Amino acid sequence: MIFLNGKFMPIEEACIPVLDRGFIFGDGIYEVIPAYSRKPFRLAKHLSRLQHSLDGIRLKNPFNNDEWKNLLEQVIANNDAEDQYLYLHITRGVAKRDHAFPIGVPPTVFIMSNPLLPPPRELLAGGASAITALDNRWIRCDVKAISLLPNVLLRQLAVDVHALETVLIRDGFLTEGAASNIFIVKNQVLLAPPKSHLMLPGITYDVVLELAAANRIPHEIREISETEVVSADEILLTSSTKEIMPITSLNNQAVGNGKPGDMFFHLYALYQQYKATHMRGKPDGIATS
Repeated sequence: MIFLNGKFMPIEEACIPVLDRGFIFGDGIYEVIPAYSRKPFRLAKHLSRLQHSLDGIRLKNPFNNDEWKNLLEQVIANNDAEDQYLYLHITRGVAKRDHAFPIGVPPTVFIMSNPLLPPPRELLAGGASAITALDNRWIRCDVKAISLLPNVLLRQLAVDVHALETVLIRDGFLTEGAASNIFIVKNQVLLAPPKSHLMLPGITYDVVLELAAANRIPHEIREISETEVVSADEILLTSSTKEIMPITSLNNQAVGNGKPGDMFFHLYALYQQYKATHMRGKPDGIATS
């Protein structure tokens, strides 16, 4: 069951007018929220990012946080999986085609759920491959806009060569992945690019850095050069649906020794402990080793 403009219905019955500005202009934003054991993960943080995106495109939030929470809980309850990922999609609504914002038009609000499956064990055990590419997207990558064609094209570069992700480089420095945040490890130090308008502020990115701080894992938040990326000892990919994954091949060259490294295994274990602590009904607190 999905939610569309005030009604719950099977997705097969959902219809959106062709003049919806999301369809015509890509004029809207989205958010993805994992739910573990039917509990939305870091909901306040996701709703804060949702608000940031809405502010970025000058669109009023159609609901307050309590109303969003109630809607999301209903969507979760109306779907079978214990672990789900929720997709929220908000556009500027239906209006005559004109670049100028329409006046007095209600937004289109769509929420759907899909089962949230863990990353394949073989990728966790052996790692994934990635390529690098020039980050040629717009300069408001901190807004989670539905107009994702640049990301689609960049991600397809990886798919074309049977890789999992495209690692993006702008002006000689790492920004993020086409659909993920990217960390590297150099000399046993975890390195993360700083948040800016050139990357999405990842919720999992935040958790990884919190876990590193809580467990006294050496880490730095700073600009990371392309040279450092291609010579990294480890490369880690994070996202709400992929959690933490190791990249063991970059541009057909081994990353480090070509196997998932100690930093990945340590952070992966801490992340699973964090999920169990916060989402599976066990005592609260930041995971420590």
